[in-house]
Formats: sequence, C-alpha cells, structure tokens
Amino acid sequence: MTLRFVLDPDLTPELYDQLVTLWLDVSNAGGAVGFVAPVTEAEVRALAAPTFAGFTDGPDRLLVGYAGDRPVAALIFGDNRFGLKAHWCVLRRVMVHPDVQGRGYGAALMREAERLGRTLGWAALHVTVRDGLGLDAFYRGLGYREVGRLPGALRVAPGDDRDEVLMWLDLAPTG
Repeated sequence: MTLRFVLDPDLTPELYDQLVTLWLDVSNAGGAVGFVAPVTEAEVRALAAPTFAGFTDGPDRLLVGYAGDRPVAALIFGDNRFGLKAHWCVLRRVMVHPDVQGRGYGAALMREAERLGRTLGWAALHVTVRDGLGLDAFYRGLGYREVGRLPGALRVAPGDDRDEVLMWLDLAPTG
C-alpha cells in the first residue's frame, strides 16, 4: 500500500487525537520525536497544543501520510521565523507509526517533503536527529549530509547524553 499525502489538512478533533496517538506510539517505541519512553498521553498532549498551534495559526505547515483513512506518518515544516532564514525550512517531528515501519513509508514521507520543499520554493531542508539511533544513516541515504553536531546536547537519561546531529538537504537545482 502506498501512502496518500495531504499538506495542511484540516485539524479536526479526530485528526488532532490521531496525531497525538501517532506521536505517543512513536515515542513509546523509541522514536526520537521530543520524548524518551515511556511517555504518557498527557505529556504528549501538553507539547502537542503549542506545536499544533504553529500550523493551525501559522506559519508552520503539516504534512500527513495516510494509509487508507489512517494517518501513519507526519512531519511539520517549521518556519524559521526569521527573515534571513526564510529560504530554507526545518523539518520537525518526523514520525512513522511503529506498526508500519519497514514498508518504506519513512522514505516516502521524506521524498514528499523534498518534492514539496522544491514546490514551495525552499533552497534547502534541515532536520536534527538524535545520535545513537542510526537516523543519520537513514537521512544520508536520502541525500542529506551532516553539517554539524552539538556534542552531548540531548540528555536522554542520567549519564546518557547524545549528540544532536544537524542534517541538510540542498534543494537547489542540479546540472
């Protein structure tokens, strides 16, 4: 099954709850989307409210990937909120539901983000990843390159500090 992507879907109460569940399930499966498992629904909802306001009230944009009617993948195109950086975009909360991982949905989500980034006129996409999970290799396979890292910037547990890896995809036309 391929994913059907929707940019800026109407954030109905049903979709809001589905995205919270997606975020919760990804987090509790070990996904690096702002939490360290175990996390509760209340904790996710507390961060979801201001995060979702960024795309309901602007200037952020939401991309959702649907398998049938179920949202199984999502990411946020985060506006830099700074004029000198308006030509590129930060991808935030890149998520694929754990029960559909391994089907190429993550790569499909990122390819759609790249396609939309070009369509929307951005020169580049930027994503940060938590070191130690192999995520940098995933993004490198999609053409992203490491442009820096913040050593020990993420404290996932006492005595377990991880680098935050900065990844960049140049969208400038080639040739």
